[in-house]
Parts: sequence; C-alpha cells; structure tokens
Amino acid sequence: MPSLAPDEFTPETTYLNTASFGLPSARALAAVRDASASWASGRGAPTTEVDRLAPGLRAGFARLLDGATADDIALGSGVAGLIAPVATALPPGAEVLLPEGEFSSVSMPFVYQDDLVVRFVPLRELAAQVRPETALVAMSVVQSADGRVTDLAELRAVTRTNGARLLVDATQAAGWLPLRFTDADYWVCATFKWLIGARSVAFLATPPDLVPQLRPVGSSWYAAEDRWAELYRPVALPATARRFDTTPDWLGVVAALAGLSLIEELTVEKIGAHDLELADRFRDGLRDLGLEPVDARSPIVSVPGAADLAARLAEAEVIASARGGGLRFAFHLYNSADDVERALSALRAR
Repeated sequence: MPSLAPDEFTPETTYLNTASFGLPSARALAAVRDASASWASGRGAPTTEVDRLAPGLRAGFARLLDGATADDIALGSGVAGLIAPVATALPPGAEVLLPEGEFSSVSMPFVYQDDLVVRFVPLRELAAQVRPETALVAMSVVQSADGRVTDLAELRAVTRTNGARLLVDATQAAGWLPLRFTDADYWVCATFKWLIGARSVAFLATPPDLVPQLRPVGSSWYAAEDRWAELYRPVALPATARRFDTTPDWLGVVAALAGLSLIEELTVEKIGAHDLELADRFRDGLRDLGLEPVDARSPIVSVPGAADLAARLAEAEVIASARGGGLRFAFHLYNSADDVERALSALRAR
C-alpha cells in the first residue's frame, strides 16, 4: 500500500509521529519560501497578506467541519487560548466534566480557573457521568495518548438531555475523521498535526447563537469589527466567531492553507481509510510479536508499557513517541505499508 501523496513528502526516516507533529508538504514548503522571499524583498506586507488569505483559511476548515460556515470560525495560535472564552464565561461553581488522561491544553484552562468545579472520570464512563449539574463537558474526540475515539453523537445526546454544553478538541481527528459541526457546541483544533499545517495556527468554531454567551479574553486588534478603521480607536467586536480572533502568524497561515488544500484534494474519507488500514496492519503485527496495543480503531496505535523500546526504534530511524510509559505510533497520508514493516522489524529485533 503506497502513500497517498508520494510527490508531496520526502521523509528520510520511517516517520510515525503525526500525533506529535505532521510533516509539511512540498506545496507548503514552496508557499512559505515564496512568502518569505516576498517579505525579505520588502514587497510582501504580512498584515495585508493575512487579510487576503484568512477568509480562505476559515472557509477551508469550515468545509472539514460539515455544516459550519466561514463566519463560525475564529483564528488563534493554540487550542488553550481559544478555549479561554468558553472557560471564563462559565459562572462560579460551574461543573466541568473531563475524561481522565485528557491532553492538558484542554484541561488546563478549566483546572487553573479556581472558581470552577472540575471533575475527571474514565473516558468509557464520560457519557454516563454527565448529570444535570454539569455545565460543560470538554474532551478530545480522539485521545492524544492512545487514540481512543469517542462516539460524539451519543455524548451529544446526553449533554443535551442534561442541559450541558459540549466542547470538543478535534486536533487528533480533523484530517482523517469526518466531523459534523452539530455534534458539539464548541470546537477547537490545532493545524500542525493531522492537518499538516503550522504550529502557530488553530481554530475555534461555534454557531452564531452561542457567540454572545462567550467572553472575549485579551481581545486583539485583529478581532475588531472593522480592524483597519479601528486601529487607534476601538469601536466594536463583530457578532460572529471572528470576535475571538488573535493576530494570525502570516507564514503559519500560508502553511496551514497549503495543508488544508492537500487534505481537501485527497478527501478526508480517502485519508481516513488509508490511515486506518495501515494502523490495523500494524496492530496485527504487534500482536504477532506478543505486544498488546490499546484496542482503538484509530490511526494512533499505543502500546502500553513499551516506552523502553523507544531508543531501539530511534536507532532504526523509526520515529514514534513515548507517552505515559507506552509507545505511540501514528499513521498518516505520507505513510505506506513499507513503514509498517520497518517499524515491526525494528521491534522484532528487541
């Protein structure tokens, strides 16, 4: 099974670490080089270039989040900062429910706001633990540590029944897993993993009726209703999610747009099928070696208790990551069946 885009990527290792950081495509590297050259020449103005590119970036992510529009998308630099308007809008004493082991960018905005009640429960019990006093459930649809995938339709139904809002981090999902805007109240997503974008670009998505319920934090000049007219005299924030914008990184926007364009060309469905088939092959191979991966249908494959094998893999130039005492592998569009075999061979030699 070949990679999906052989002309776009040139890894010199067996790179199985997209859950940490995706690889840039050839088109992204070329676009960033061109933008940098324009900037260096004095002919490229970063602020006006971002204004030109940002609408396409919003629209591109909206198309990945079925049912969203560009007006529903805010631009930021990281997930935690985009969660802040949700966290600070909660009333004192509000209960926030999170799964145990949730990635800290999702949990920390709530844990360190000391007027909230934060409750952690096992992921498998998350839906059952939602209760009438729960104000918000916050979680990643695909868990960073081990790739477990949550049934959002089930969780969404439970939160609605109990009057709770649902915040979903799609960072480990967008790009390979089809997503529906209506399956959560608030979405956040970084682009530098499965969207093969940039470390400095992330999204918040929420529908128009929920925008007034959130609280802008540290509003940026870029979030103004008419940003160029309000540079020195702020007047108003827009009524859309754009009010939560922070000033975008120009080169990051260029890279993120290139990543989204490739994802859209290949399609999420095709990428997801490719990634899952490779991960399934790898899980079967691990079991043949006497190793027991976490039971999850996901491109992320986690092997508990195997972190001591990380050095052996690194020597064989198989790039994975050690997480929580285990090994984590991740298969994406630039991987192939050969990568599966090389990783298994490296583990077989233990």
